[in-house]
Amino acid sequence: MQQESADGVPEYSDPLHATWSSVELIVSHGPSQPQPQPQPQPQPDAEPDAASAAPVRESVPAPEPEPGSPGTTRPPVLETPWHSGSKPPMYPPVPQGLPSVGADPEAAVLPDIVVDGAAYGPLTVRAVSVRGDSHRYLGEPRQDALCVTRIGSPGAGEMLLLAVADGVGSAPRSHIGSNEVCRLAAIYLDREAVGLSAALDAGDGRAFAELADKVVGQIAALVTDRAVSAEHDPGAYATTLRALLVPLDPAVRSRGFLAVGDGGTSLLREGAWQLDITGEEGEGSGMIDTRTSALPFARTAVTRLLGPARPGDVLVLCTDGLSTPLAGEPEMREFLGAAWGSGDIPGPADFLWQAQFRVKSYDDDRTAVVLWEGTA
Repeated sequence: MQQESADGVPEYSDPLHATWSSVELIVSHGPSQPQPQPQPQPQPDAEPDAASAAPVRESVPAPEPEPGSPGTTRPPVLETPWHSGSKPPMYPPVPQGLPSVGADPEAAVLPDIVVDGAAYGPLTVRAVSVRGDSHRYLGEPRQDALCVTRIGSPGAGEMLLLAVADGVGSAPRSHIGSNEVCRLAAIYLDREAVGLSAALDAGDGRAFAELADKVVGQIAALVTDRAVSAEHDPGAYATTLRALLVPLDPAVRSRGFLAVGDGGTSLLREGAWQLDITGEEGEGSGMIDTRTSALPFARTAVTRLLGPARPGDVLVLCTDGLSTPLAGEPEMREFLGAAWGSGDIPGPADFLWQAQFRVKSYDDDRTAVVLWEGTA
């Protein structure tokens, strides 16, 4: 049932039941084909000219146009994202109100949606960050951020860095903090790439944790300095961070994980979800922990060495805008399991559409970086 809160923001209390309807591509059959015209007949006493003497050929209809080709009324489209429940959420599933440049220039230039991806040998990545319905409704910026890049020198020690950050909702400059933390993580993890790569190669969790803590401490200090120099409270930039380091050497099957604060790290293997592969307290419960640790106050990270990775594995690193409904909604797990675990890797546009599977009352920003493990 739809209700309205005191500030006019729609709220929902309906139970959720999956009612997916298939998407139809509707195309016209183009203009009708011209009908054969009667040929002129020669006069009885006249010699037939060359045209009238030629054999008459029947008109052959032209083939119908393919969907999306000239002559159709509309191109094929992905249509509205699917949803769980008997009715979709009341918010429109498209970008809405924009932040004002006059109020916050840095918020105003943040895009509503970011889509990214990469492929390196057997590894394929898709990434997306989408502004949540509540932020769209209120004309607020997307507070989530993501990072997909390469760190380390070319060669055996090179790694993919996959990261997501979730700006704390109550922190007024957390949209800046989340993007800044992703940028700094790339810079300072790159500086420690040799040691981090060696730790992953050797399966040395302690060495990996020490280097991860060093980097987190550097990020925290730099974000704090930025806040102080701008005469802001450092807490205004509060954000979480979750990162995955993936060696490009196919012989190294360990993946390094580090996190400050909540979010999700899940594994889709042989069609089955494992929602809590990092063993963090509260992860996979479907509950939001408002007491989560955050940068720039935290100086240490939760770390894990994950693996060994298997061909066909799908690793999902995400903010709680996805991890919470994924843990609590079987319909979403079924949908994304089919979309991401079928063996076919979606293109960026399809991945964006899939990641926007909608669930009532889950209106936070949603960010996910997904890694497909191929065969070396």
